[in-house]
Amino acid sequence: MKLGVFTTLLSNLSLEEALKYFTSLGIEMVEIGCGGYPGNAHADPDVLLNDEQKLAEFKALIAKYNVTISALSCHSNPVHPNKEIAAKGDESIRKGILLAEKLGLSQINTFSGCPGDYEGAKFPNWVTCAWPPDYLEILDYQWNTVLIPYWKNLVAFAKEHGVNKIALELHPGFCVYNTDSLLRLREAVGPEIGANFDPSHLVWQGIDPVAAIRKLGDAIFHFHAKDTKIDAYNTAVNGVLDVKPYGDELNRSWVFRTVGYGHDALYWKDIVSNLRMVGYDYAISIEHEDSLMSQNEGLSKAVALLQSLILKEGTAEMWWA
Repeated sequence: MKLGVFTTLLSNLSLEEALKYFTSLGIEMVEIGCGGYPGNAHADPDVLLNDEQKLAEFKALIAKYNVTISALSCHSNPVHPNKEIAAKGDESIRKGILLAEKLGLSQINTFSGCPGDYEGAKFPNWVTCAWPPDYLEILDYQWNTVLIPYWKNLVAFAKEHGVNKIALELHPGFCVYNTDSLLRLREAVGPEIGANFDPSHLVWQGIDPVAAIRKLGDAIFHFHAKDTKIDAYNTAVNGVLDVKPYGDELNRSWVFRTVGYGHDALYWKDIVSNLRMVGYDYAISIEHEDSLMSQNEGLSKAVALLQSLILKEGTAEMWWA
């Protein structure tokens, strides 16, 4: 495993300035946004796909700082009911795939997206319950009419361009948000669909990340190191479904925290150990979205903890057995 970071944390800096800082902390891999919600501050496909000199400079910069790109991230909603928004989301993913091909990468990270509840809808409709029965009709439309056909087509495009791992982040608000929904889409579309496993989005749903890791197994393509702290008092009153602003930490049922501030080191050691048990040996990519910490402090504290517990060497021979 190698320690990585999602570079959007420092979108306010140039790629070289960001890489200089990240590598000073011991970061070995970088996950780079190239469109959609993460933006393209560090990798603009419109430039890199059309200017060979700029592409060469980009590659040289990555080599200069001796880092590896773990994935290009183009999180978006390509099945949004607003056709214009959907088209922009689809375009960002396809450009991400084309850029990955140029860079010799086989993986991108994104979201599954979420359609509306019928063809003429304006907004996505994230279904969270099975009754009244209207919701089951919505799910049937979303999955069978929109989601599965879209991803079958997108996967075919990706494979034509050497990308055989599309890591979907399990995120509430989108059709793929938990273990079952990821595996459902993977079964319907193919093994090119996998998970960008982010424990922070699972914890507040009541999912045990270790149990989910064991269930997903080799369907885990990428890993986000991000934590969540459940506020026991606010949750006891209002439950975990919370639409208060992320900055209202005192009243929210849960908040994103940097690694180690939602759960202790033992919890994270268990996550890392189970990743190894299912065969995952790739990026542990820090995504820092802790509103109680600065960019530097949140990242540096996550690095310090993860450096002490991620497993970097191969397994040893069982000399005692």
